[in-house]
Amino acid sequence: MMATSGKHTSAFSSTPLEVLLFLNGWYYAAYFLVEILTFVYKGLVLPYPAANLILDIVMLFLYLGVEVIRIFFGSKGNLTQRKLPLCIGLALTFPSAAMAVYYLLLQTYIVRIEVIINAILLVLYAFEVILGVVALAEFIRANIY
Repeated sequence: MMATSGKHTSAFSSTPLEVLLFLNGWYYAAYFLVEILTFVYKGLVLPYPAANLILDIVMLFLYLGVEVIRIFFGSKGNLTQRKLPLCIGLALTFPSAAMAVYYLLLQTYIVRIEVIINAILLVLYAFEVILGVVALAEFIRANIY
């Protein structure tokens, strides 16, 4: 039997959330590569205005930065059972979802593969928000800072 310091140290981190964040990290890496290849295709085959193509690619790199930070803070907050990093990760899900909607509906040219991969990404975000809110509620209920 292990002695404790009197502080309740039960594990409240969410395993399903952590698995989803891990899988989303790998999925986003594949997503990023597919988008880059898609932009190469669209730039070569379609009459894509150069300014729009550059803007879409720059936005994709900004999206990459937000997504890396989002997954890092979401995972850190979940694993360390801390509310602030988890809240940052959850908050960054909304700009990430907005970017996925942009690439799903609003960019200059949209090809079918982009519809599919962005729809999958939005479903992953929805599940992550649900699981993140549940984990955050557990941390609050357990009075974990």
